[in-house]
Amino acid sequence: MQGTFIWYELMTTDTAAAAGFYSTVVGWAAKDSGMPGMAYTVFSVPGFDMGVAGMMLLPDELKADGVPPNWTGYVAVDDVDAKAKEFADNGGAVHRDPQDISGIGRFAVVADLHGAVLCLFKPMVPDGPMPPAPAPGTPGTFGWRELMAGNGEEAFDFYAKRFGWTKDMAVDMGAMGTYQCFAAGGEMIGGMMTRTPDVPMAFWGYYINVDAIDAAAARVRSAGGQVVGDVMEVPGPAWVIQCVDPQGAYFALVAPKR
Repeated sequence: MQGTFIWYELMTTDTAAAAGFYSTVVGWAAKDSGMPGMAYTVFSVPGFDMGVAGMMLLPDELKADGVPPNWTGYVAVDDVDAKAKEFADNGGAVHRDPQDISGIGRFAVVADLHGAVLCLFKPMVPDGPMPPAPAPGTPGTFGWRELMAGNGEEAFDFYAKRFGWTKDMAVDMGAMGTYQCFAAGGEMIGGMMTRTPDVPMAFWGYYINVDAIDAAAARVRSAGGQVVGDVMEVPGPAWVIQCVDPQGAYFALVAPKR
């Protein structure tokens, strides 16, 4: 369905080390995708063939431009070319023109009007039924998406027009402003707010489900990552932490208990 996040991708400087880190922290199984001529790792929840995320080496040209290791989300759209043009025509940018991935689908890399990057994606329709996927909330799946925007109100209007997102619950964060949750097809899938002065740029962040947040935080630290700030309780109820992996990529974790 247009406007839903359907894939997540890590670009990193050490794929073997990153595979070991995320397998330890969130329990993923990692295997090569088998795509000809491309080293691409697929992460999956053990017991399910359906992948939940992918990983590849950060290209040299991006490193030369100062792009650090990072996670990027892929949003489903009906027409990648038309939607990329919409981004460009309405104050955003196209960082990688639409192109096909043989046997997989068509994608483009875009940025919103404040520079936050994500990917547009139209998957190929499979010949047969899709393999079973883990239920929402299963440890190792992605549970939340979050935009630290240059301006939260402007960003919401921009994405609402591109993807049809609608406003859901709004949380008053005091001096930090309003955290606006958004929905796709009536399902709340993420939130956005104006970034605080200590956040240097607008960006999208992604939360991975885990069983218990304190144990997950301990795994992050023992595996060489960093936990940034304190454990926070959020509506749900749920508990979250923000982290940086050993190669420098930002990610977050969410759990239903401490």
